[in-house]
Amino acid sequence: MGHHSLPDDSAPPRTGARPRTRRRTVAIATAVVLAVAAGSVVALRSGLLPFGATCGGSSVQLNVVASPDIAPALDTVAKEARDDATRTDGKCLDVRVHARPAGEVADSLGQRPANPEVQVWIPDSSLWVDQVADEGGSSLTTAGHVASSPIVLGAVPSAAKALGWPEKTYTWSALTQAATSGSTLRLGVADPTRSATGLLALARLDAANHKEAKGGDEAAGRTAATAKLLYARLADGDGQVLATLPRNGSGTEQSNPRRNQALLLSEQAAYAHNTAAAGGPSLDLLYPEDGAAQLDYPYTLVNGEDLTTDQARAANRFMTLLDDSDGQRTLRGHGFRAGYGSADPKLVGTAGGRTPQPYTAAPADPPSVKELKALLGMWTTTVQSTRITTVVDVSASTAHPVPGQGGRSRLDLAKDSLLQALDTFSPEDEVGLWKFATYLDGAKDYVERSPTGRLGDRGGNGTTHREELATAFRSLAPVPRGATGLYDTTLAAYRQARATYASGKLNALVVVTDAAHDDLRGISQDTLIADLEQLSDTERPVPLIAVAIGPNADKATLDRIVSPTGGSAHLVGDPSQIHQVILTALIAAGSHRP
Repeated sequence: MGHHSLPDDSAPPRTGARPRTRRRTVAIATAVVLAVAAGSVVALRSGLLPFGATCGGSSVQLNVVASPDIAPALDTVAKEARDDATRTDGKCLDVRVHARPAGEVADSLGQRPANPEVQVWIPDSSLWVDQVADEGGSSLTTAGHVASSPIVLGAVPSAAKALGWPEKTYTWSALTQAATSGSTLRLGVADPTRSATGLLALARLDAANHKEAKGGDEAAGRTAATAKLLYARLADGDGQVLATLPRNGSGTEQSNPRRNQALLLSEQAAYAHNTAAAGGPSLDLLYPEDGAAQLDYPYTLVNGEDLTTDQARAANRFMTLLDDSDGQRTLRGHGFRAGYGSADPKLVGTAGGRTPQPYTAAPADPPSVKELKALLGMWTTTVQSTRITTVVDVSASTAHPVPGQGGRSRLDLAKDSLLQALDTFSPEDEVGLWKFATYLDGAKDYVERSPTGRLGDRGGNGTTHREELATAFRSLAPVPRGATGLYDTTLAAYRQARATYASGKLNALVVVTDAAHDDLRGISQDTLIADLEQLSDTERPVPLIAVAIGPNADKATLDRIVSPTGGSAHLVGDPSQIHQVILTALIAAGSHRP
């Protein structure tokens, strides 16, 4: 969207009502910022400005662009100011509020100088302001925060009951795992690339994973796996995700697979849903006990140094109106908390919160710009459509039991982990399976068990490719006296992956092996590496991801093999963690795509 089109010609439609914040100290601090920007001193609450008189003289217009959720409340305050002939320095205050998604405004302000017709921007989160600053776009000054709303999980009553609401409390990671671990609960979220709610919820989940897993690949794998599951029920934006809830309480609507039973959303969005005339079943809210993320609605001056004195005073006057008791009442009536985040029990109750849910807990610290950029990179890489062929070692050594696993073998644990990885892929992803050991198919060391294809496609028997592939994974069994024919297998699989390259997807070959190559009949290591160097193409990359399990795996050799392809090799002590290693490796591979 071009920046010149930011203001609308008409005010946005009204929806609920919301809370306001920022006490007098904030208003005074804001006045100082505005006064400096305008090169003047503004008198506040001093009796110098005439209020309430009939507005028959000149006026000063202030254009405010705001997120669609808070725009109706701001428009109400602005309309009351016009009706009451509120003045600023003797001139009538004429505030025009224009609703625009914060992501669209941030993109516009980050790319070019600000439109001089826009003086104030109130996005739903400071992360958008930080994004513009990071991109070196328009000059922005945050003068305060006009409202806040924690990000929670809202569920229809039947789903909330299944989660133990309101008595049971969860951490972020436990709550998301509970909501995504089965097929009975459908959880929706707004696209983190377009929604602050979606991105901040993902950031809190990622932070919780890093705390519980003490960082590293395991935490990244957990977040990536959850990202894949969330992507399956992704909505474009905050309004669209609310539209995925059941429209009524009927059993048919509740069981409709297209309808979500739970959402990651703001408390204010739940309030608006619960107070709507025909919003469907009311939502119950679960508040993470390790600190909710928070929307903070910064009152932001756009190119404040270029504001005229009248505009600076009008911007300051409008913020004082949002800060006074009437403005606070209007914002609370739309479901917003005060800017400093204190909970109003009545508001929380209407939104769907109940004790002992920790709705009064202090919000979590916001993530940094660097952390959010890394998280968006992970999200984009993880959820993009993928084409992967998985090649699994079934040599005799894979039958060896893993200590401490109740007699289960390396291959048993590997299969379970690979099935977990399969669950994280979307119906649009393409996945296939080969197995390898010596003499599997005459003189060949490998057999294609399931061709690489779209997981959502159905075969002649009506089953999906995902179901057929899961059956193929479960059927893998060690080959008695089978040796590890790694080199021939890797070259054959890589040739096919290159020949069937799918443009627009993340293409990769994953090889899982528990031992060093020990087939003396096939090609040498040097021949394999030379052939891989010839096959590799940086314009059409197919990274080779090698996963070594067991004490006899040769990690040094695998490092040499993957190098020409731009891939990576990983030594995994616990075969049950293969899925996390694969997902983490795919994220790294995707981030280096041309």
